[in-house]
Amino acid sequence: MKIVLLGSGNVATHLAKALKANGEDVLQIYSPNLVNARWLANQLSAEAVDDLSHINQDAELYIISVKDDAIAPVAASLAHVNGLVVHTSGTTDIQVLASHVKQAGVFYPLQTFSKAKDVSFLNIPLCIEATDQTQLSMLRQLAFKLSEKVYELDGQKRKILHLAAVFACNFPNHLYAMANEILQENDLDFDIIRPLIAETADKVMSNLPENVQTGPAIRNDETTMSKHLGMLESKPEMKHIYQTLSDSIKLTLK
Repeated sequence: MKIVLLGSGNVATHLAKALKANGEDVLQIYSPNLVNARWLANQLSAEAVDDLSHINQDAELYIISVKDDAIAPVAASLAHVNGLVVHTSGTTDIQVLASHVKQAGVFYPLQTFSKAKDVSFLNIPLCIEATDQTQLSMLRQLAFKLSEKVYELDGQKRKILHLAAVFACNFPNHLYAMANEILQENDLDFDIIRPLIAETADKVMSNLPENVQTGPAIRNDETTMSKHLGMLESKPEMKHIYQTLSDSIKLTLK
């Protein structure tokens, strides 16, 4: 399949590489920053462009993988293409595309991506949607070439999934950063708690999270929590988060 990818960020980078590895023909990489476009395009033997007016008009699939507020302007530049235009957003409605292009869809990979870390798409959930069954079938075939986990979700379900993902991924990572701050300020290495993080994540692979909650809050250990809060007196924001999360956990005891 002839594909143009519009974007050069984390999602675009990993998706483009996965498509190329599975035999798809990535024709172009677009980015407003030509250096970024070339960096990715060179890895795929694709053309790099930084001008939307230079987008190849003959591709079968156009994948918009940019910040959510940039999706509509990019889509507007593709009004005359005949190929299917999709975005990779978890929260943007398909109508944002459909109001600009002839054929619209969604190709949303539910995963956290960083350019520096390779990932396998085989087990990444791919959430797809299209404005007609023919295009949905095309996306389904493409998705199953990349992953064993393909889900057909409408916009509302996708938004709910994205919200849950923020709680499951983005917030915990921020808490890891807070933990690291506490450790570094006291000459302790983050490596010490990596096994704890790994075990916590591993447990929810085979259990519901609420069934494997541990710690002072679930034990209603007010003595320990009081000591911890005292240690956070100089960090009011962190103290507030500790108290809020502890209160939330204690509610599950009722």
